[in-house]
Amino acid sequence: MSRFTLPRDLYHGKGSLEALKSLKGNRAFVVTGGGSMRRFGFLDKVEAYLREAGMKVMLFEGVEPDPSVETVLRGAEAMRKFLPDWIVSIGGGSPIDAAKAMWAFYEYPEITFESLCIPFNFPTLRTKARFCAIPSTSGTATEVTAFSVITDYAKGIKYPLADFNITPDVAIVDPELAETMPKKLTAHTGMDAMTHAIEAYVSTLHCDYTDPLALHAIKMVGEFLVPSFHGDMAARGSMHNAQCLAGMAFSNALLGIVHSMAHKTGAAYTGGHIVHGCANAMYLPKVIAFNSKNPEAAMRYGEIAAHIGLEPNANALIRYIRALNVKLEIPACIRDYEGGMIDETEFLTKLPGVAELAVGDACTGSNPRAITPAEMEKLLKACYYDTEVDF
Repeated sequence: MSRFTLPRDLYHGKGSLEALKSLKGNRAFVVTGGGSMRRFGFLDKVEAYLREAGMKVMLFEGVEPDPSVETVLRGAEAMRKFLPDWIVSIGGGSPIDAAKAMWAFYEYPEITFESLCIPFNFPTLRTKARFCAIPSTSGTATEVTAFSVITDYAKGIKYPLADFNITPDVAIVDPELAETMPKKLTAHTGMDAMTHAIEAYVSTLHCDYTDPLALHAIKMVGEFLVPSFHGDMAARGSMHNAQCLAGMAFSNALLGIVHSMAHKTGAAYTGGHIVHGCANAMYLPKVIAFNSKNPEAAMRYGEIAAHIGLEPNANALIRYIRALNVKLEIPACIRDYEGGMIDETEFLTKLPGVAELAVGDACTGSNPRAITPAEMEKLLKACYYDTEVDF
């Protein structure tokens, strides 16, 4: 038996933020990020709509990019004092991911973070509050997914939390919010969406319900991401829909080792973070090459290629992704990331540990080809140096 889970309601299109007025409740706890939603006036609108719905509102602002365990626990404590029956999160993937984890600690103060890191091990939520997610970026699709990524900075590890309990009750996909994204963020989040869709299509858990969503998302990203990157706001709106469709696919089909690698390399190095979407973009061609040694995966990569008008094989898809990265000003490998920010010696020193963690990541289990720690080391080196994957 398989399961397919989405939010109860999804509002989309310009002006759909107004759907907040229809929520029924008494207290809304609003979680947001570093200030862009306030600067552009969206946070004021959220407050006004919720108050119009008859709710008292408390704001929790300042969730950092790659939200930390500490931020999650601080937000949960604030929730326990305010006692909301709605948690509303607006912004990029970071505040929404953080709010999902806060939700668990709010309803179950005694739970441990370690237990939540076990895939599909959350307790039953909605005993105190329901959840509404409003994305401002076009990539993570966390507004429709059963996932959250939280960073333990002390350990240098990103934890992907996975449980259908944290799929939001309501998603509001309003393209007006995505119009505020800067150019680089548009590129990185767009390639995150592309990776979600491709990994979902070749996942061992793909099904008839996820395949059409993944294929259509891939086609939309291919058509609209580059114009969106160059400031076409109609394309920006289409990308906001495309990333949501990709999220519907991967939330139910799960992902693969592109994400395993991105999770474990993102916060591993002292030179700085490798931005998640950029990591996905750099690693995706190498992972396609690795996975395509599996005949079933090779066939499905060929189906993707044919669907977007390419020769029906994995190599054509690899060339397509690499060309797309060039158009989006994304480097080909870790060595070239941000002008050489990730030191080669540190990368090689940490390689065995990072590889082992990546193999143990929650996303590895649904990858179409099994991988050993030794193979993961080779794959990560190929991603660092941009060398061929021939194993």
